[in-house]
Amino acid sequence: MVDRGVLAAKLAELALRTARARSHCPATAEALAADLDTLDIVSFNLMLAVQVCLDVASHLIADQRWRPAGTLAGAFERLREHGVIGAATATSLGRAAGLRNVVAHGYGGIDVRIVHAAATAGATDLEAFAREVAAWLSSATPT
Repeated sequence: MVDRGVLAAKLAELALRTARARSHCPATAEALAADLDTLDIVSFNLMLAVQVCLDVASHLIADQRWRPAGTLAGAFERLREHGVIGAATATSLGRAAGLRNVVAHGYGGIDVRIVHAAATAGATDLEAFAREVAAWLSSATPT
């Protein structure tokens, strides 16, 4: 059974992390690159925001007894297959999982332009995920 309280808390955390990344992000990628502390704050909050989305996906997949995903991006695809999120959101969050891995594991360093884009235009993808999951929760009768 889906624990709606857990998901509500996760969606609230997602909103907080997205807002923090957005509010700390300067207007340009160059300004972000010039301030390493701000880059750390923005990157860390984006990483945590994407991790929250992955936590939500994992929770739904397990509780609904859907076939497990083989990859992080696959978790979002699984939600798309079951009508929780749309195709555009699944694709965007699949890419965001890659950014999360770069930040979390330091694969090849952080591309400041990608972090800046994720904190500005990409934040709308995180918000879309939250809206779509909330809409599914309000309309679905989970098994």
